[in-house]
Amino acid sequence: MTTATFDEDGAAGGNPEDTTGDGKSRARWDAVAALTIGVFGLVTSELLPVSLLTPISADMGISPGAAGQTVTVTAVVAAIAGPAVVVGSHRFDRRWVLLSLTALLIVSSLIAAVATSLPVLLLSRLLLGIGLGGFWAMSAALAMRLVPMHMLPRAMALIFGGVTIATVMAAPLGAYIGSTLGWRAAFVLSAVLGGVALLAQALTIPSLPPTGSAGLGGFATILARPRVRVGLITTLLIIAGHFAGFTYIRPYLEDSAHLGVEMISLTLLAYGVAGFFGNIAGGLVTERSSQLGVVFSSGLITLAAIALVAAGGSGVVAIAAVALWGFAFGAVPVSVQSYMAKAASDEAESAGALGVATFQIAISGGAVLGGLLIDLNGPVAVMLFLGVASLLGALIMAVRGGREA
Repeated sequence: MTTATFDEDGAAGGNPEDTTGDGKSRARWDAVAALTIGVFGLVTSELLPVSLLTPISADMGISPGAAGQTVTVTAVVAAIAGPAVVVGSHRFDRRWVLLSLTALLIVSSLIAAVATSLPVLLLSRLLLGIGLGGFWAMSAALAMRLVPMHMLPRAMALIFGGVTIATVMAAPLGAYIGSTLGWRAAFVLSAVLGGVALLAQALTIPSLPPTGSAGLGGFATILARPRVRVGLITTLLIIAGHFAGFTYIRPYLEDSAHLGVEMISLTLLAYGVAGFFGNIAGGLVTERSSQLGVVFSSGLITLAAIALVAAGGSGVVAIAAVALWGFAFGAVPVSVQSYMAKAASDEAESAGALGVATFQIAISGGAVLGGLLIDLNGPVAVMLFLGVASLLGALIMAVRGGREA
């Protein structure tokens, strides 16, 4: 009979006391901070159009729906760019690859700021998608080479803290700048953020010669490993469930919990703030065991979903459950990325690229499935799927996540 165990896995891939994944004797937290600034700039730029669709469409004479494709194209390109960047750049020093990806943030933002037609604006977003997808694919592998392996969850928590802050700030910041200085000024600010990140990375990131095969053969090699497959399946379930539910959270809060617009806004703010603290908690739990970190986060999402399904018309329960959901999901990227990096520490970039592709597939698949469920059975059915998917992810990781064969 198989039993679930959560062992200390922080030492995988090297001596946890005195070496980094790149054989250095100290953690390069300055470099990790530079990565955080970079991802903050990338995600901020990715989300800026969400709050600028109306002025963009009015200025360019296009429909809001057409302007909305500036968000879609970035996500689609990012899913393809993750594996493509890893394979295409595997012969180059990772420092220069990272600097090139950050430079794409600057170039894409400047092109967006001066764009006078939709095709030019979409080109800028395509370039951003390349930078975003490439960064996500390489982030865990870079962190592994900057800090000791047992500190990897802490480093990933710091990096994903930049994501959380950008997610919370991008829309209101973009709306404010767009209403005061114009939507083009928002992209100029994005370019400035990119410049700060590029300077910080140039000053702190050491030379990182390529490691591993990082080619098509690398993908086949790591897919043969049971822990990698478990990580990808778990990611698919948790992320699909999350985006099925979160895409349609407003209809649930309106129709089932009977909340008004102001309370919905406050509830979503609570979700975002809780996610920031969940990111920190996820890093602490994952330092003990990345397997436990995944079970911890997906288990809490399951509890939140149960509360949402059972809440009936209770707005108080719904608000608390959504906050718990935000806290739990804040821990998901840290734990999943750390688990995948440790499951394939010798091919971390290939593992990261597969993780990016799986994540994007889960986002789109979850949103589509959520739409079908809400049309057929209403918003409670979507929350039920969230709970079932998260529970399956937790169980698979608990039972199979520690097995090497």
